[in-house]
Amino acid sequence: MSETGSEKIWGYDARAFAIGLSLFFSLLMFAGKFAAFGLTGSSAIFSDALESAVHVIATAFVAFSLWLSTRPADASHPYGHGKVAYFAPAIEGALIIIAALVIVYSAVQAFLYGPELQQLGAGLLIVAVLAALNAALGVFLLRVGSRTNSLILTSNGHHILTDMWTSLGVIVGVGLVWLTGFELLDPLVALVVAVNIMWTGARLIWQAVEGLMERAEYDATERLLSTLNAAMDSGAVSDFHQVRHRRVDDQRFIEYHLQFPGDLSLEEAHARSHEVEQQIIEQFPDESVIVTAHLEPDVHDDAHPSGHVEPDDPLFARSIPDCDERAIR
Repeated sequence: MSETGSEKIWGYDARAFAIGLSLFFSLLMFAGKFAAFGLTGSSAIFSDALESAVHVIATAFVAFSLWLSTRPADASHPYGHGKVAYFAPAIEGALIIIAALVIVYSAVQAFLYGPELQQLGAGLLIVAVLAALNAALGVFLLRVGSRTNSLILTSNGHHILTDMWTSLGVIVGVGLVWLTGFELLDPLVALVVAVNIMWTGARLIWQAVEGLMERAEYDATERLLSTLNAAMDSGAVSDFHQVRHRRVDDQRFIEYHLQFPGDLSLEEAHARSHEVEQQIIEQFPDESVIVTAHLEPDVHDDAHPSGHVEPDDPLFARSIPDCDERAIR
């Protein structure tokens, strides 16, 4: 097993510092954008503000998720609490879609009764400053999320950058209204923003579903099978099968069966297994890796009369394209 290091920012845990900063800025965005909406009455700015309102709730849940995900494994949760990382984007995505529907309703109302716009210059200035702050925060969260291997921070960073692009779209749209005087362009921009927000929400939900369904990552499969094949080619092991791996936030659980010559001592087989384990851990330097290995003699047909083939061995010769008997041999 390996453990990732705990990075610090100004003496604070990097992940806790980053999510605290994100929560502070989400409140700032909420207040600033609704102030801009109050000044202008713009449906487009309202759409941006409503997404920020959702983001406050979502970021609070993200902060809770980050706290829960770092709690150690216990008797009730022997694999830890990391799967909460996938609930955060799912809830955020659902809230975003609800916000988008409210935006559509507001835009349709504006089309029917006509928008009442005022002080667009001041409102645009507020939104522009907030968009710049969001851009900086999003990049910061992605960097910290990458360095600490945190799915929660990375997801939050991507959403904040999406919010920034939404704000830029609003600035362009409302700016054109300000320059041309064509006020019906404002609810039209709001509808475009609503569609973009719905797409973002659906994408977040899909990412959460993929994580909860434990979809195998192609790159991780390639690294894992390459290492095991190298061990077999070197003679360290006779063969391997029943390979499994799954990622839960910054932890990766890996399982496999290793086969050794029947006359090899248990001590020697364990030593070779430990060497293979260390080589695998080195392939995932930014993750906490937990390896479970099952050691077997290379001749044990009586125990497995049907062999180790699909579907019981799903990574056997299928995860890497153009493979022959075994992937990446």
